[in-house]
Amino acid sequence: MSADAVVVGSGPNGLVAAVMLARAGRKVLLLEAAERFGGGLRSAELTLPGRVHDIGATVMAMTLASPAFRDLELKGVEFAHPPVAAAHPLDGRPAVLVHRDPRRTAEGLGRDAGVWLATAGAAARAGLPLIDLLLKPLGPWPPHPMTFARAARFGLAGALPATTLARRAFRTVEGRALLAGMAAHSVLDLRSPMTAGYGLMLAALAHVVGWPLVRGGSQRLADALVAELRSLGGEAVSGHRVRRLAELDAPTVVLDVTPRQFLAMADLPAGYRRRLARYRYGPGVFKLDWALDGPVPWRDPAVAGAGTVHLGGTLEEIALSEAEMAAGRHSPRPYVLLVQPYAADPSRGGHTLWAYCHVPNGSRLDMTEVVEAQIERFAPGFRERVLARHAMGPAELEAANANLVGGDIGGGLASLVQFVRRPVWSPAPWRTPLPGVFLCSSSTPPGPGAHGMGGWQAARLALR
Repeated sequence: MSADAVVVGSGPNGLVAAVMLARAGRKVLLLEAAERFGGGLRSAELTLPGRVHDIGATVMAMTLASPAFRDLELKGVEFAHPPVAAAHPLDGRPAVLVHRDPRRTAEGLGRDAGVWLATAGAAARAGLPLIDLLLKPLGPWPPHPMTFARAARFGLAGALPATTLARRAFRTVEGRALLAGMAAHSVLDLRSPMTAGYGLMLAALAHVVGWPLVRGGSQRLADALVAELRSLGGEAVSGHRVRRLAELDAPTVVLDVTPRQFLAMADLPAGYRRRLARYRYGPGVFKLDWALDGPVPWRDPAVAGAGTVHLGGTLEEIALSEAEMAAGRHSPRPYVLLVQPYAADPSRGGHTLWAYCHVPNGSRLDMTEVVEAQIERFAPGFRERVLARHAMGPAELEAANANLVGGDIGGGLASLVQFVRRPVWSPAPWRTPLPGVFLCSSSTPPGPGAHGMGGWQAARLALR
């Protein structure tokens, strides 16, 4: 097939780029190295027959909030919302619950109710215009004055380290722990700048759009995008690895790859090559999937209704765990991010569960025991529910998806430096020095998440 545009890689960014180019009338060829499309949107029977597990992303808050997916208005994908967006269990205390309603969430924080409403609640009140600005940091300028004012207020708090904001603004164990659990999604030392912003944005998303799942598994979102591409006359080919750009013959090439893969694929100008080579990858994750014979036996029954659960205890415990990880060490009591899909979607063949903890990039240590110990801490008897388990360390994750370098699921360190230099400093970092060649992976702004915005930006540049 001759093509006007070739898209390499079928993660959410590559899929969004392919569909946008096809809707603009381009003849598009999508190439994927794996046997199934989706990248971080794949699902499989990892444990027992009939049990559907998401290999990558499960919680789709950024998908619902994303300007890219709102523009696509994709049909045939159903989102399922759990009764509780997220829960944060604590020893000897009731769990902190994050509800869609910020005021209901604040009620569980006692003296910190007003602080929550003034931080995460204020970001939620700003709504989608603020989220659009955060996801399009290099978009049209200036934004609406009201949005700009709200973004400025958000930025004052969001630029702080999560530990600083937690200790200065929050007074309760619950409030501080909740912010830490949200901020730890950044996979950064919580003493780092901007970690408060990552936490507040995720919390705001829970209030604005919720933290839903795709009914039936995340693969269905990828499959719907591929079906849309094909309905527009595009071609999608899996099991085809592109090793060199010279293999491709099209005026436009969009690459859903990280800097490491791009350096191996192309002959690049020396200066640009040096800048790409300086790009830093972040810590990895160790991921576990389980098939259970029933729901997790949480000590606090309210946690059963949560789609996402943050395990790690207090602010001090989580901050220590993430500091150890950032220093290249394995925490004996790691922060664990756990998702129980059955809370929202009973169609996945039974009680399936997944969780991961953060580990140094490229780690080869089996973290099964310490992850399960953290679950047992808040859900005694959990191990007795396990019928089967499946583990993927950094090496296995990278083997399944070459973009997960050393187990880094974010496409690169989410530090302050790489917030403005991702993967290089440029007013249009999706454009490369090679004519007609664009990057669109999570190594480009706005970074990690199943939002498709890297593909949206790359496609817009290509269509100019």
